[in-house]
Order: sequence, then C-alpha cells, then structure tokens
Amino acid sequence: MTGPLDGVLVVDLTRALAGPHAGMMLGDLGARVVKVETPGGGDDSRGWGPPFVDTADGGRESTYFFSANRNKESIALDLKDDADRAVLTELVRRADVLLENFRPGTLARLGFGTDVLAELNPRLVTLAISGFGHDGPEGGRAGYDQIAQGEAGLMSMTGSGPDDPQKVGVPISDLLAGMYGAYGVLAALLERERTGRGQVVRTSLLSAVVGVHAYQGTAHTVGGKVPRGQGNHHPSISPYGLFHCAGGGSVQLSCGSEGLWRRLCTEFGLDADAPGLATNGERVARREEVIELLERVFADIPAEELLARLSKAGVPAGKVRTLDEVYSWDQVESQGLKVSVEHATAGPLTLPGPPLRFFAAGPDGESETTRRDHRPPPVLGADGDAIRAWLAGSGGAATDAGHS
Repeated sequence: MTGPLDGVLVVDLTRALAGPHAGMMLGDLGARVVKVETPGGGDDSRGWGPPFVDTADGGRESTYFFSANRNKESIALDLKDDADRAVLTELVRRADVLLENFRPGTLARLGFGTDVLAELNPRLVTLAISGFGHDGPEGGRAGYDQIAQGEAGLMSMTGSGPDDPQKVGVPISDLLAGMYGAYGVLAALLERERTGRGQVVRTSLLSAVVGVHAYQGTAHTVGGKVPRGQGNHHPSISPYGLFHCAGGGSVQLSCGSEGLWRRLCTEFGLDADAPGLATNGERVARREEVIELLERVFADIPAEELLARLSKAGVPAGKVRTLDEVYSWDQVESQGLKVSVEHATAGPLTLPGPPLRFFAAGPDGESETTRRDHRPPPVLGADGDAIRAWLAGSGGAATDAGHS
C-alpha cells in the first residue's frame, strides 16, 4: 500500500499553499517528497496563525502548515549559499519532479533556470505555479489567494447579491492551482514514458479559477450574460439551494430534473403544473416566488423532520454542517477522510485525509490498495542530515527506505 507513485522523487521548493498542496497530493500518491525550506523560518505558513500547537520542545507549530505538508521530508537550504546550492543540484539530478512557485524569473536568478534544470536532468518534470501566469502583460504580479479570487471573477459571483462580493471560505485559488498542477505533473510523467524527456508544466491562480468557471463562464462567453452573486440559490436550476424552516433551521435541496420537482410537490401538497412553475425555465425566471412558496410550506417543519420527508420522497437534500460536525460524521470516517499521525514534537495529530482511494479489481472482487501509512508534516530541517548522507552515498535511502 505504498501508492501508485512509489519510487518517484519530488523536490518541493514551494511555500505557502498552492505548491505545497500539489506536493502533498503527490506524496499522498506514494511519491517521496523532499521539501526544501529556508533556514531559520522555513515555509512562510509555519508562522501563519493562530491557531498554533505547543510542542514538547517549547516551540509551536502552525495548524496551517499541517494542512498542506503531510507525507514530506524537510531539508533547510540557503539557495544563495554555494554548498547548499550543490545539495539542491544533486537533488535535481536524481529527481523526477521539481515544484516551484517563485515569482517568474526568480529561480533563474538563483541559477536554476529551465535551461540549467534540463541540462542537469533531461527527464525532470518541473511544475511552476505563479499568480497570474509566467508571461503576458501582468505575468510578474505576486499571487495571493483572495486577490486572485477577486481578479478572476469568483468573488463577483459569490455573495448574497451583486453588491456583496464574497471570497470562498478556503483559499480556493491556491488549492485549485495546486490540484491542476499535480494533474499536469502526472500527465507529464506519463508522456515521459513515451518520449524519455521531461518538460515544464505551468499554471497559475488566475488560470485555476478561470478553469472552474464552468457554466458561469459559458453564460458569458456564449450567452452574453455577466453572472453576479445571488446568494445560496442556483442561477440555472430552481428550486436548488438553501431554504429556511421551523426553529431557525435550514436545509438544502436540489430539484435537478422535472421528475424531482414533481416528487417534491407531491410530498408537500403543491401543484407541480401551476402557472409559472411547470418547467425549470419558468421557475428560474420566478426564483424568488419559488423560494417564498417553499419557505411558507417549510415554516412549521423542523429541519430533521424536513430532511426525513425529503429523503422519503427521493429529493436530494442535506444539512449545513459545521466543521466539528463534519469531522465527527461516520461517513467522513468511512471514506478515510481523517488520518492519524505522530508528529515529532507536537505528538498525535488528526489531519484531514486524502480524497482518493484505490482498489485492485479481480475475479474475487475488489481489494483496497489505498496508502495508509502517512508521514506527519515535518519539523523544519528534520531530515537534512539523512538526505545529505543519502546524496553522498553513505546513508542508504535517507529516511524513506522504500525509495532509492
């Protein structure tokens, strides 16, 4: 259960979130990920808090850092120091993948431009993540998540109304850029099997958000509309969204087909063919009326009873959970979405788990092959001596004996 990327070496020069998230995804898949950090402070996110966790050695660790750095080793290198640059050079020679999210041009100024990397290791796949792209009129801009959410249009479509732009509750631009980056790395590794050569994969926070505009994007590029925030209801399907009910509660429901609309109406004594309500297009045009109608019907029904009735009727529905409710939910547990690790200084930790599971299928059924032995997020520089010994050929395979 080592994962499909067992034997792949990733050198992770990234910090903050987009690049580290990509590196963690590759580590979850079994790659050996060596995280290169700045001596002294390390990854910027080590200082991002509260919350922090007090450690046995009198220090503290950031829970933000924990969120994006499981399944990695850490070595501290000063890339302006000749000796440390030599260590990175040796890592690059052996690596399959290099991750970086410096501003465009920074890595070249440090002596590791794409031409140098290709000369050191023609098979190397490099992932470069930027804020707004590596070229173009604004290619050099620094990338921060909330700025990218605004610049890429996401905030204009999120919020209670057109005058209430809101960011998403997680750094979604960073996370999506990391996900797209890992996806690009896997494609480049597959192509390397055919060509024998690596290549550079580039993405950005801007590209990642535009890449998930989905039907909102085509509403503009094809339909000529400019989508704006409209709260917790779908712009193209009705009813689909959050509805209030008795006792200050709320439920979410989705009628993604006319059949589901009719089931909803049957359960609650409504006329599915009433004027202006018979088709989805009509209901979207009269969305506020539909919301008011359903909330009048739901006004005397407590949330749990309402959810039970919706389930009985076969109408997709759910509650809005807080994170403590999510992580105590047995369904989350069943999907491997919590993992337990033993941190070197912070002790036992429970971390959000990887979202992928793997199964081997055979004539006798399926057997799960998902990786289970996760490494805790590393203490800054904790693996430096072992990695140097491995590179020098005197210490075997560093701290991860399954790799060479």
